[in-house]
Amino acid sequence: MPEGPSILILKELTQKFIGKTVIAASGNAKIEMEKLPGLVFEEYRIFGKQSYLVMQNHVIRIHLLMFGSYSIDEQTKPDRQLRLHLNFENGDLYFYSCSVKLLESTVLKEIDWNADVLSDAWKPLKARKKLKSSPEMMVCDALLDQKIFSGVGNIIKNEVLFRIGVHPESLIGNLPPKKLSALIFEARNYSFDFLRWKKDYVLKKNWLVHTKKTCPKCGNPLTKSHTGLSNRRSFFCEKDQKLYSDNI
Repeated sequence: MPEGPSILILKELTQKFIGKTVIAASGNAKIEMEKLPGLVFEEYRIFGKQSYLVMQNHVIRIHLLMFGSYSIDEQTKPDRQLRLHLNFENGDLYFYSCSVKLLESTVLKEIDWNADVLSDAWKPLKARKKLKSSPEMMVCDALLDQKIFSGVGNIIKNEVLFRIGVHPESLIGNLPPKKLSALIFEARNYSFDFLRWKKDYVLKKNWLVHTKKTCPKCGNPLTKSHTGLSNRRSFFCEKDQKLYSDNI
């Protein structure tokens, strides 16, 4: 599943279409395609892993899900995977194997933009308040909660928890104040590292624990386990990542 930084890169690549009129729209997404031609692409907004293509009174919401992708100016996947093709006077935008919804522009007012870790609107104090309201939540679930850390995915989760030395099954309410602050800070900080490495094509080279087998600090074998209510894969070091739980 693409994480927030990858969606931000997509936004940057589509800037040439801003201000352009949709000439034609096609694809197998179950939306009213006939409403799109003639609309002006006014703005590309992102909220975590979701894209919002703002076109006057309408918004196209794109979620790439687990296996979604996109291409620009050239169709790279077969028609059966093509959910949406937007043709502009200066090129083409394609989305594949993803969720596509056509919504009224009022939906933008319902979004808590402060929760997006890559946004200038990010509010760490607001994230802290949300975390404190869920003391029994595991940190692995908290980092993947898009209402708290929009844009954070499983890779970022694993790397952040290793950076701050916290076991993924630790409870939010048992974290010392400094660890809670570190969690909030690194969720955003690592996301920008992810973005930089992704642009330089060196992201995987900089993973410390995600999909790895050996701890880069102590050399012990890493634990691989599905953790939390989210049941996503966690890679962590039993020695270097402390478990803050009710049993301690």
